[in-house]
Amino acid sequence: MDFEVDEELVAFRAQVRAFLARELTPELDDEVYRSGVAHDAGFVRALADEGWVGADWERDDGHPTLDAFRAHALEDELTKAEAPIYAIMTTRMVASVIRAVGSDELKAEILPRFLRGEVTIALGMTEPEAGSDVAAVRTRARREGDEWIVDGQKMFTTNAHVTDYVFLLTRSDPDGARHAGLTMFLVPLDRPGVEIQAVHTLSGERTNIVFLNDVVVEDRWRIGEVDGGWQALMLALQDEHSAPFSPHLSRLLGVVERWAAETGRVEEPDVQLRLARWATALEVATLLELRATWMESRGEVPVAEGPMSKLFSTEALVHAAEDLTELVGPDALRSRLDPTAVAGGRIEHALRFSLGTTIYAGTSEIQRNIIAQQACGLPRP
Repeated sequence: MDFEVDEELVAFRAQVRAFLARELTPELDDEVYRSGVAHDAGFVRALADEGWVGADWERDDGHPTLDAFRAHALEDELTKAEAPIYAIMTTRMVASVIRAVGSDELKAEILPRFLRGEVTIALGMTEPEAGSDVAAVRTRARREGDEWIVDGQKMFTTNAHVTDYVFLLTRSDPDGARHAGLTMFLVPLDRPGVEIQAVHTLSGERTNIVFLNDVVVEDRWRIGEVDGGWQALMLALQDEHSAPFSPHLSRLLGVVERWAAETGRVEEPDVQLRLARWATALEVATLLELRATWMESRGEVPVAEGPMSKLFSTEALVHAAEDLTELVGPDALRSRLDPTAVAGGRIEHALRFSLGTTIYAGTSEIQRNIIAQQACGLPRP
C-alpha cells in the first residue's frame, strides 16, 4: 500500500464535503434522526446527479468511474456526516448481485434505474428463527408454472416501508441440503399479501418485520439459479462483510475532542489518554479498511480481511462510546431532543448506536468464525 498523501484524493474529499454542506441540510439531518429512517429520495437523486450512485461501476452516462480509493473516500465522508444513504447502499449491494448472476431481463429492468437513483431495495435475509445462521430460513417459495408462491416472514428489513423491492432469500426445496435448497428473488413490495410492520431499535432506527402471505412472484424476478440462492447470498454477504464502520468512530472522537477544547479540559492527562487511545484505534480501523479497499483495487476478494476490518472497528466503537461517555460524565447522556445536550446529543446517540454495529453485517461471532477458517485455516466449529 502507498501511504503517501494523494492530493487528488484530498481534493475529492473536499468536493464531497461541499456537496454535503449543500444537500444535507439541518432540516433533513433532523428529520432523519427523528424518524429513524436513513433514506431520502431527494438526497439520493442528488447523489445520482453527481454520478455517485454506483460510483465505481463502468458506465456510459457521462459520469467518470471512481477508482476503489475514491469510492471508499466517498462512502467514508457520507457515513461520517450521517447522510441518509442506508437504502441506496443496500440497493447497491443487491444491484451488484444482479449484475453478477441476474438474468439479462432483470439487469435491464434494475441496473439503469439504480444508477439514476430511481430504485431502492431492502434486504430480506434474517428471520425470527434465522439470524446469523441464514441457511435456516423457513420462508417458503413453491413453484406453480412460471410463478412462485411465497409464504413466510423476514425480520430487520430496514427501509422496506419506503423501498421498491426486497432481496428475498427463500427455501425452495424443503427436502434438500441446507445450503442447496435456497432460491433468491427480487420481490416488488407492492404485491398483495405483503404486510410491513415497524420495529424500532435501541438506536432509534426504524427497521421492519415483513409478512408474506401467498405472495405471487413471477419467475422473471428470480436472481440466480433455482436452488442456487446460496451463491447469490454469498456475493451479497461478502460485500456486506467489508462495510466500513470507522467513520462512526471518527465522528464520535471528533465530537469529544471539540467538547474537551471548548470546556478547557484538553490538557488534562486523563482526557489526553482516552482521546489518544481511541485515536489510535481509529487509525488501526482506517488502515484495516484501506487494506480491504487496496485488495479490491487489485481484483482480490478480502474474504478474511473484510471481516477483520468490520470486527475491529465495531468492537472499538462500542468500547470507545462507553469510555468517552464516562469521560464526559452524566451530561453526555442528554439526548439530541434536549436543547441543553452536550455536543447536540451526538455522544448519547453514539452510545446507543454502537451496540447494534456488532450485529449489523454479521455478528462479531460470525466474523471471528470467518477469520478463523479463512485466515487461520481452522476447522468449522
